[in-house]
Formats: sequence, C-alpha cells, structure tokens
Amino acid sequence: MNNFLGLLRKIHIHPLFWIIVGIAVLTARFQELLVLFSILLIHEMGHSIMAHFFSWRIKKISILPFGGVAEMDEHGNRPLKEELLVVLAGPFQHVWLTLLMFMLLKVEVISVSFFQTFMDYNLMILLFNLLPIWPLDGGKLLHLLISVNKPFLRAMRITILSSLCCLLFFHLISMIFTPLNLNIWIVVIYLYISLWAEWKQMNFVFMRFLLERYYGKKMDFKRLRPLNVNGDEFLYEVLEKFQRGRKHPLLIMKDGKEIGNLDENEVLHAYFAEKQIDAKVKDLMYSY
Repeated sequence: MNNFLGLLRKIHIHPLFWIIVGIAVLTARFQELLVLFSILLIHEMGHSIMAHFFSWRIKKISILPFGGVAEMDEHGNRPLKEELLVVLAGPFQHVWLTLLMFMLLKVEVISVSFFQTFMDYNLMILLFNLLPIWPLDGGKLLHLLISVNKPFLRAMRITILSSLCCLLFFHLISMIFTPLNLNIWIVVIYLYISLWAEWKQMNFVFMRFLLERYYGKKMDFKRLRPLNVNGDEFLYEVLEKFQRGRKHPLLIMKDGKEIGNLDENEVLHAYFAEKQIDAKVKDLMYSY
C-alpha cells in the first residue's frame, strides 16, 4: 500500500493542464475532460506499476494537456522481455477498461452517451499510442524489435529516423483530412520536438548505457554474442557495436585469423576508468 502511495506522489500535472480544465468548465465539457484525464492516468499508472514491480527507478508520472508520460531513470540495460512488459502494461489498461464499461452499461450504471464518450476516447488514446513513433508506446515497441538484432546506438538511430518518417506520414494524412484540428497540431509539434531532442542527446544516452553497463549493477547476461574486431579499430568503434541484453567477448582478428581475445569489461575499463579514449584494440592486447 505504501509503495502504491509512493507512486501516486510521483504524479505531476503540467500547469497548462489546469488552463485546459478552466476552458472545459467554461465550455461545459468538464465531463469529457475528466474521462480523458482518467484514461491517461490509468494508462500511465499501468506502465509505472509494472516498472515498480521490476524495481525500475521511476522519476515521475507527468500528465500533459494532450497526453501523459511515465519517466524512468533507466538506460537500456534492463532485459528486453522486462521492458516489453512495461511498455505493454499501458495499452493493456484499455482492455480491462473496455470490459468494465460494457459491464457498467449492461447493469445500467452508466448512460449510453457516457459509454460512447468513454469508448471514443479510450480507443483514440489506445490507437494513437500504438503508432510507431518515439516516444509513444508503438515507437518503444519498434525500438525493442530493432534492438533484438542491432547494436544499441544503431537501434536508436533507426528508431528515431523511422519514427520521423511515420510522423511525417501521420502529419500529412492529418493535414488532408483535419487540417484545422488544433489538438493534432499540438501533438504533432510535441512529437517533432521530442524526436529532435532525442536525436541531439543520442550520444549522451549511449554513454549512459555504457556507463551503467560498466559501473552499475552487474547484470546476469543469459546470451553471449562474440564480436570479431580488428586490432586497428578504435575502442569507441568497438563500443558502438555493443548490444543490449548481450555479453560480448571480443575476438581480435588479423587477416581472417584470431590472434587474441578480450572481455568487454576490459574495453569499458580502459575507456572510462583509464581514459584511453583514443586507444586502439591492439593497445589493450599489449596491456593485458
């Protein structure tokens, strides 16, 4: 119970949301806003409760004028299956909410008009969140799919570029069918800004991924993925090949033959602890 109350204390309502509340009261649309707020909150609490179950570090749960965000202080080193469950926990809330509304309608606790309003918002939020655009749930699912076979940094680049293409397509379709819809314009602009910010801080996020992999809690990797590297490769080039959820023994190759091997921790130690930023792989071979 105390843990749940702790999650509630992390809820942060954006100041602009209160302006929307005032407008809704003046225009007699407060009930619709309350429905929308409830669905958004339950959606984000779904993410947060699942994350809390896996002992993730939850920074805050933000309710924005046009959506919600559950911010986690994690940096890509959680198991893919674990993160998949956290992402899916949000959309799952819409399923039981739908069943609940059907039951309440059947026993005549709610009116048909309220049921229709709720279902419209519930379906709208669910479908929108499943768009393959970062940082929506669909974009995170896309990122997890790409991360299965791609290095961390490359997966991030592909995710952001793919998200931008999908957002441009969504924006184009919206301009054709609802060019004057202010809500869509606000959401689209927010997503453009989010993608731009994510692209700008991509290298910082990558460094956090590597730092946590080296300094953070030691992870029990269940799968090994050896990396064939050339002795003349720089350490940062090798680090860019690191993949989440995989332990990387390094096989040093020359002319198609293995001439030595290193553990990934040796590379991380040399790069971060010994500050050998411009070192090459062969320099570590002589050191170790």
